[in-house]
Amino acid sequence: MKGGWDCHAHLFGPYGCYPLAADRSYTPPEAPVAQYLALLRGMGLSHGVLVQPSAYGEDHGLLFDILAAYPALRGVVVMRQGASKLLRGLRSKGVRAARFSHRPGAGANFRGSASFEDLLQMSGALADAGLHAELWTDCASLPAIAAQLKALPVPVVIDHMGGFDVTASPDDPGFRCLLALLEHGQAWVKLCLYRNVPGMTDLEAGRPFHDELVKANPQRLLWGSDWPHLRVNPQPDAAHLLQTFKHWVGDVGVIDSILTGNPESLYG
Repeated sequence: MKGGWDCHAHLFGPYGCYPLAADRSYTPPEAPVAQYLALLRGMGLSHGVLVQPSAYGEDHGLLFDILAAYPALRGVVVMRQGASKLLRGLRSKGVRAARFSHRPGAGANFRGSASFEDLLQMSGALADAGLHAELWTDCASLPAIAAQLKALPVPVVIDHMGGFDVTASPDDPGFRCLLALLEHGQAWVKLCLYRNVPGMTDLEAGRPFHDELVKANPQRLLWGSDWPHLRVNPQPDAAHLLQTFKHWVGDVGVIDSILTGNPESLYG
């Protein structure tokens, strides 16, 4: 689709120019911009949103260089509360958001990530800088923080469909909380399905959750490939994920909103 957006991807390397942080939770293979741009073209998309990987910590050299070179791309930074002043002027560089993690459990939040407490402390600075917040969390954690999310002075985009439990039903309280936030326009949600289906053995298992999100508020949904599909085996095919999304949604107008209209309003 001409003009369509992939709203979640990461770049790595070349490491000779852009080395990873010494203190990191994982070491991915290189995933350079040329490969990503080819992926976009192959999917018929023209815009992408690059999310700062935790393996780079707060070194945004690669992200900023790529945003300067490719105006069709946008960026999401990772910064902690002590760096609030650095948010000023990032919008002119192509940055649109800062990402935070709130995933309970030992090791769940990667080294180099920013916390939910960072988000609470930085939300005013984000608003002043014209940026929104992106949150990697899960449905089990949402009910406890929903009131705080509603009170934030910036839009919140929730990654990976809220990390729902595919073994539960869409009536699970955590997923219903996600739906309520979405339905009332109090959060955006990225439709990145495969991480919620272990082993990707049956994507159809995630369809009831996907359908509920589309029904709740398609004007607050975004689609993301999550390329290059880190720490996942087998790795998905991004084009297949996109076609699955289109098939499940069905309605051409809704597909166009999610792939083009919605991201244009948020990232354009």
